[in-house]
Amino acid sequence: MASTCPLIGDSNGHYRVRVVGNSVAIWLANQINVPYISLDQFYWQPDWKETPRDEFRAQVYAALVNNKGGWVIDGNYTSHVGDLLDKEATDIIWLDPPLLLYLPRICIRTFLRILSRSPPCSPGCQESIGRMFSSDSIVWWCITNHSTMRKRETEKMRELGIHNGGIMRRIGGWGHELWQWKRQVQEVISSQL
Repeated sequence: MASTCPLIGDSNGHYRVRVVGNSVAIWLANQINVPYISLDQFYWQPDWKETPRDEFRAQVYAALVNNKGGWVIDGNYTSHVGDLLDKEATDIIWLDPPLLLYLPRICIRTFLRILSRSPPCSPGCQESIGRMFSSDSIVWWCITNHSTMRKRETEKMRELGIHNGGIMRRIGGWGHELWQWKRQVQEVISSQL
């Protein structure tokens, strides 16, 4: 990973960060002291009902407008709101670990949700063993969409990557790149205190 500043922000020192993948979004929002916004909570209504596309877009747009001082938003939903998020973001962080690393974590997280040891992705969306092994599960989605996501985000890096003066960075590998980036974020935040 390049030794560049870990976040770009805007000229007022505000950060509006889109995280593609979500394992680091809550941590980052806490570090830079901005609201954390979960796209899952807008998209999934109780009992796994999908929010209609126009309503979903309106809710996401309202969240962005109501938090002009900064935010960290996570989730993919690129076909639904990617254009809104990319336009408003000062930074796009693409978490791109190997499938072999994150799939077991997704399975554990889902199992903990089944046991009610971890909160659901959205209120009223309870996981079940049946759902975990169905074609509607996040586990199945990860398996079937990993290469598609990687191809799409790689293409987007060509246009928006920080190596081209853009706002998008890829954090891949088995954890070392993420650890380095998180350390850089903490150093920048500490230097601003």
